[in-house]
Amino acid sequence: MPHDPLKAASMTAFLDDNGRAWVATVRAQSGTDYKGRYFFHVHEEGGLDDGVSLLDVRWNSLATAERALNTMSEIELRRRLRSALERAS
Repeated sequence: MPHDPLKAASMTAFLDDNGRAWVATVRAQSGTDYKGRYFFHVHEEGGLDDGVSLLDVRWNSLATAERALNTMSEIELRRRLRSALERAS
């Protein structure tokens, strides 16, 4: 599935359970269907091209996605990271 990193999207830095730095961000799926176009993506700090996505965590607008990302606690971010890594392996 093609996706585009969003240059203007919020990025939230956090540490995982082992003290590694990660960045949660929003990506957009290309195409004409805008319903659920934006989704959760996380990558290690400094690894912009790498990372994993949770495609079932979706939003219809960038504003909603950014608001959700900006209000997630570190506990929630770590939980989503663990889920994304488990699904990617």
